[in-house]
Amino acid sequence: MKILLATDDSKFSEAAAKSLAGQFRPQDTEVRVLQVVEPIAISEPPQMSSGYYPELESQLSQAREAVDRVAKMLSSAGFRVTTSVATGDARSVILEDAAKWHADLIVLGSHGRKGLGRFFLGSVSEAVARHAHCSVQIVRVPS
Repeated sequence: MKILLATDDSKFSEAAAKSLAGQFRPQDTEVRVLQVVEPIAISEPPQMSSGYYPELESQLSQAREAVDRVAKMLSSAGFRVTTSVATGDARSVILEDAAKWHADLIVLGSHGRKGLGRFFLGSVSEAVARHAHCSVQIVRVPS
């Protein structure tokens, strides 16, 4: 089984990783840990945006460290693990990566946003669940 674990270095993603480790047998499961960095859209002239790239590189570095931590935890439990860090819209990147990799399942955490937060920010997990080519498991953090 091929499982794409979408993470964002939050307690929600940690819960998703622990849930995955508790539900599946390592010998039958290949896990791809993916974190998507969504660059801040800026509308500056190109000559003024030089400070933007160091910030993006810092975000990418933090994302690499986060996926490596999750990968280490899953590897120590016996799973075959690969990692990936990408930039772009999280919804689109997760869906595209899962399709290209031929994932059997996508696992991700739910932030549990409600009301205006959900309206304005949208829900990555909801979009992935609606449009994925495979099954999706959304893990909530226990209250």
